[in-house]
Amino acid sequence: MKYLKLIRYQNLLMLAFMQLLFRYSFLKQQDIPLALTDWQYGLLVLSTVLLAAAGYVINNIFDVASDSINKPNDVIIGKGISETRAYNIYFGLNITGVAIGFYLSNVIMRPGFATIFILIASLLYFYSTTLKQIMLVGNFVVALLLALSVIIIGVFDIFPATNADNQAQMASLFSILIDYALFAFMINFIREIVKDIEDVNGDYNQGMNTLPIAIGISRAAKIALGFAIIPFILSLLYINKYFMENDLLIVTLYAFAFVLAPLLYFIVKIFGSKSQKEFHHLSMVLKLILLFGILSILVITINIKYNA
Repeated sequence: MKYLKLIRYQNLLMLAFMQLLFRYSFLKQQDIPLALTDWQYGLLVLSTVLLAAAGYVINNIFDVASDSINKPNDVIIGKGISETRAYNIYFGLNITGVAIGFYLSNVIMRPGFATIFILIASLLYFYSTTLKQIMLVGNFVVALLLALSVIIIGVFDIFPATNADNQAQMASLFSILIDYALFAFMINFIREIVKDIEDVNGDYNQGMNTLPIAIGISRAAKIALGFAIIPFILSLLYINKYFMENDLLIVTLYAFAFVLAPLLYFIVKIFGSKSQKEFHHLSMVLKLILLFGILSILVITINIKYNA
């Protein structure tokens, strides 16, 4: 169990679920060719999960002092697992993840795409060692990496199978993935700010320069509120343009109930939040919004089939 805790297996399961959902509840339901076979796509998911797991390991290694204050019960390095063993696990996960990426890049005859996996591994390392200490930069990088885990589906499964005959359809499907990646980026960016507010005490003692440390908890919460209004408005416009105008009633109701309503709850609730417990709750709300937002791709597919 300590090893599962080290790699934060719940987040990895959610990541794998998201990537499998996009392929089998959305892309596989379209009349299009896909570049990867099922087992090759499984390797793509595995590679993404391994690199993410490596990121969690290195983050845990460098966060021992901070977590000892913020989350003392969650500290694993130095207690259940030695730092040396953690580094060995980190290198093993990274090497395997990048190696799979090299293989898949050659499968689709785009060897240069292997740099994507190296970039992901590098960003996760520099995030843990340097970037997370820089105001908003670390938040941006984590959110970007989650968005990249959606975009990489299109890069490896749609783009290589695109030709002159299906270019318009493939571009349309790729753009939908981009829309979801943008949604994931915005929600996760806000969540990272909220998590910084939650962890402000330990981060301050470590000399970090996160947003709440630089400008205070109250101002940081207001900035998170301001950022939350952006995906709320964009989601509202998106629902109106793509769901309501195409008579996708089930998707519209789903989006209002499970995306917009919780997002509105977050906006209202964060305005008066002050305690670590309240910000932890809001962080979990954003995590659920992200999950339900991704699940909407399944609802869309079902609704379109129902209407047909």
